[in-house]
Order: sequence, then structure tokens, then C-alpha cells
Amino acid sequence: MKLRVRSELVYRFDPPTDAIFQIHVASWPGLRVLEETLVVSPEADFRLDETVDLGTRPLRGRLSGTVSVIYEALVDNGRLKGLPPGAVQHNWTDLPVEVLTYLWPSRYCGSDEFGRFAEREFGSLSGGARVLAIVGWIAGNVDYRFGVSDSETTAARTFIDRAGVCRDFTHLGIALCRASGIPARAVSAYAAQMTPPDFHAVFEVWLSNGWWLIDPTGLAPIEGLVRIASGRDAADIAFLSTQGACEMVRQAITVEAV
Repeated sequence: MKLRVRSELVYRFDPPTDAIFQIHVASWPGLRVLEETLVVSPEADFRLDETVDLGTRPLRGRLSGTVSVIYEALVDNGRLKGLPPGAVQHNWTDLPVEVLTYLWPSRYCGSDEFGRFAEREFGSLSGGARVLAIVGWIAGNVDYRFGVSDSETTAARTFIDRAGVCRDFTHLGIALCRASGIPARAVSAYAAQMTPPDFHAVFEVWLSNGWWLIDPTGLAPIEGLVRIASGRDAADIAFLSTQGACEMVRQAITVEAV
């Protein structure tokens, strides 16, 4: 599926501070960047890197004053498929070593707090069927609602509040999968058909020797997701991280099918 993605971020950095943007489409198997442009105004000295294992392409620099960063790309994200119920869950001894870190609790995903609940609620299932049951439980018990959560909300807090946005749905899904012995990690993405358009947080699980994308909100089709960054939770995939304070002036995201 071919998609044109665009993000326009205008922020004020006062005083000057170091900043890391994660807005570039990731370098990932099956995902091809056909065209891309980056326009920064006023001009600034940026460095574009690429992580070896995750394909994330962080853009970093020291910024001052009001800065506009506009990124556009035409991509072909291949043929992404939804998770099949029959996807196989692996014994931990059979997992690739780089996947093991996604079994453990992390800052926003305290999976060690959900073990008893996960076993009672989903204990009769495994693999893809268990993940889909987890996503179904979230859909039936958590409301998608703005203003309930903030940047510090954890999976445990969302479990109590039973409301949140994509970030919170993702954290809860990750925590329940890890509590079930299934590696899971957060993914930031450009997403087709999102209303209103925005950066979207989803997650992916390691089953049948590969990663499978899951949108626990059900707001965006899997085939319309364009990967940006992945990591343990929201702390690893933020579209903008700064050492000091910054203020948003304007932000706009668009995704169009071509």
C-alpha cells in the first residue's frame, strides 16, 4: 500500500536546548521509502542517525527560538496483515536474544502487576488467540477518551480508570501480553484514516518467529500503518524529546493513500 505522509512541527525552544525528533519513516523490512524531504526553518545543524536493530531514524540537534520542521515521504509499506489466531507462542528458550527485553516490565508497562488477572481472564488461550482476546477485552472495557490521562499515566492507571487514548490502550495491551509471556513492544506510526490525524501509538507482539502489528484502539487499519519508531513503551518512541523546556506553536499530521 502506497501512502504519502507529512508532519509539520513548529515549536519554540527558549532557552536553547538539545532535541531529538522521531518523525522519519523507519528503515524496516518490507517498508520502502520512495521519496522523502525534510525542511527546517530557520536552518539548523541536524544529525540523522539510524538504529541498527530497530531501524528508527532519530533526528537530533540543538535548537533555539521558533523552529519549523516539515517532513514528507512517499512510502510503500508492503502488504501488512492482521494477526491470525493461530500464530504460535514460543518458549522463552526459543526466542531471539534481542526479543527478551520485551518480556520484562518497563516504565509505563508494569506487566508484573497483571499476572494473576491475565491468567484468570485469558489462561485458556495462547499465542495469537490470546493476544486477540486481550485486544477484545480492552475494546470492551476501556473507553477511548481524551483528557483522562497524561504523559505519566501507566498501564495500571488505565486499568483502573478504564479510559484513555491510543498511548494508554497500547500500554495496557503490552502489559497484558508480557504478563502472558508474550514479547510485546510499543510502535509509533503514521496512520491512514485516523480522525483527527495525529501520530498513532500501537504495539506489536512476537509470535510465529516474527513481529505482528496490533492497533488496540481499532481506529486505523493495519495495512495503513507506517512505522516510525519502536521500543519498550512511550518513553522510547516519543516524536519529540528535549533536554530543556519547549512550547508547541503548531502541529499537523497528514496521511493520504496514493
